[in-house]
Amino acid sequence: MAAEPRVGTPRPCFPTASALDVVLLAASAGGPDALRVVLHALPRGFRLPVVIVQHRSARGPALLSRVLSFVSALPIREAMGGEVLLPSTAYLAPPDRHLLFSPDRTLVLSEDARVHNVRPAADLLFASAARVFRGGVVAVVLTGSGVDGAAGVQAVKEAGGLAIAQDESTSAFFSMPNAAIRTGLVDLVLPLQQIGSALARLAQTGAYP
Repeated sequence: MAAEPRVGTPRPCFPTASALDVVLLAASAGGPDALRVVLHALPRGFRLPVVIVQHRSARGPALLSRVLSFVSALPIREAMGGEVLLPSTAYLAPPDRHLLFSPDRTLVLSEDARVHNVRPAADLLFASAARVFRGGVVAVVLTGSGVDGAAGVQAVKEAGGLAIAQDESTSAFFSMPNAAIRTGLVDLVLPLQQIGSALARLAQTGAYP
């Protein structure tokens, strides 16, 4: 059964599938497991690039891209500065670097100050994507502690994009999704197990469900 938008918000107006440019996934505590579930559900023919921010430091495990590759039909690669996004490819922000978009749609790595005490930060990725891709962005906030992603969701929605948040029942840590939901701008609040299929449907038809 399709999830309803948060009470008090208008029903989402979905763009056509051809208008979508990129999917952004943001996660913190509990994120690796959540990312595995979402990426596993994306079909090999999923046409959109996927850009991922998982909070991790330079001292943390460096094997996340390999772990995600085991379950993903899409190739997973550590993002590099100057790259042009390829369709059907997932890009993972490196540890301790912000990941942004330049006006020409290439990826930028930044050592700018931490946001909400984290680097990479979802807020910066979401906001830069909104400036560059406008309404072509689908931003997803997954499990995590803190409030990173909420301001980015506001930027995405102001630009005409879509926002999805993981629901409380399936979140290992609900702070990040809840902060996004509390903006009143999230289009869909979904159980983790439905997010990948929702993204696949959006990319294919521009509609949900």
